[in-house]
Amino acid sequence: MKTSACARYLVFFLVLTATLPAAATSFPLYNPNQTVFGADRQIETRYEDTLYDLARRYSLGSEELIRVNPGVDPWIPGAKQSILVPGRMILPKVPHEGIVVNLSEHRLYYFPKPKKKTDVPAVYTFPVSIGKMDWRTPIGVTKVIAKHKNPVWVPTASVRAEHAAQGDKLPAVVPAGPDNPLGLFALRLAAGDGTYMIHGTNNPIAVGLAVTHGCIRMYPEDIEALFELVPVGTPVRIIDEPVKVAWVDGELLLEVHPPIDAEGKTIEPDLPTFEALLEAAVGDSTVAIHWDYAREVLQRADGVLATVGLEAEIEPNPAP
Repeated sequence: MKTSACARYLVFFLVLTATLPAAATSFPLYNPNQTVFGADRQIETRYEDTLYDLARRYSLGSEELIRVNPGVDPWIPGAKQSILVPGRMILPKVPHEGIVVNLSEHRLYYFPKPKKKTDVPAVYTFPVSIGKMDWRTPIGVTKVIAKHKNPVWVPTASVRAEHAAQGDKLPAVVPAGPDNPLGLFALRLAAGDGTYMIHGTNNPIAVGLAVTHGCIRMYPEDIEALFELVPVGTPVRIIDEPVKVAWVDGELLLEVHPPIDAEGKTIEPDLPTFEALLEAAVGDSTVAIHWDYAREVLQRADGVLATVGLEAEIEPNPAP
């Protein structure tokens, strides 16, 4: 009887999990003032691994993983190669509501509304691709105005002209299917008169790069998960915050990502500019910053959190 019951439970569990949407990367936010979540990890590669496969497996953009493992061949890292998987993050310094996309970070955050007062708030986070060249993803606040399963792609005249110049003639309408660059799910935004979307892709290896015509592109399993979570009307805030800081137990944590230029292309950090961004992010806080180390972190811009300062103790004023 026990064996039979276990077998029935196993069958039920397998059927149930087969019907669930793709797993999302979510983290509870137990403290309303919490700004840091997740954890870095060290893994060992198998012979068949590539950094592109590992990036997707651990919810990272391809360049995000390659950047923190310099000297490792992204296509043939080899077996038993030690790889750093960055997973500890600082929340962007904006209202934690709806969808937030940080362009320099190539990352999307989703803060769902708790259904009950007793529910623990959470954040979902995914790597994304952003706009390239003259198609930079627009900064500002917009909202989700529609959701599409199996979307068709209607290339704009300018997009068709760009492809035609490269010898690639696009049809007026690309139907749903494996050749559709929108993937299987799309969230249409009010920005750009509805021409901008958050959508899937038929080219997952490019997630995390500036390769789109202004839209925000996600791994197929990530957009499927987000599609099920996000209602129409959800606010969407698109920002560009390459330098993020947080206080944890009296330590100043710094997270830095490479800046993007006016064409959405990742460029080398300008150190004086990033120093000014760090000073602005710290604000009036009383902190002793290890500036030599902080400059190293700012210049490296690899997205890995580092402790660059300590809360300074203020000497009490002597009694008169």
